[in-house]
Amino acid sequence: MQIAVWDTYVERSNGARMHFDILVPAAIEDENQIYEYGDQYLKRCNFCHIENASTEIEAAIRDKGFYILEMENCC
Repeated sequence: MQIAVWDTYVERSNGARMHFDILVPAAIEDENQIYEYGDQYLKRCNFCHIENASTEIEAAIRDKGFYILEMENCC
């Protein structure tokens, strides 16, 4: 499965910059739908690149339609 990686940065209330990726099937190009996935986790994103998904990520995308890859200051 090829996935699209939407590189996401959001400023937290404490001033720290949160960084996470929203991973969706590469065929999904509707930014509103992808933004909604980000909103479910938080609220914003920017497209980054496309890569092959791991088995775990692929299973989550098939089950939920998306996967959030936490990068920095998320929890």
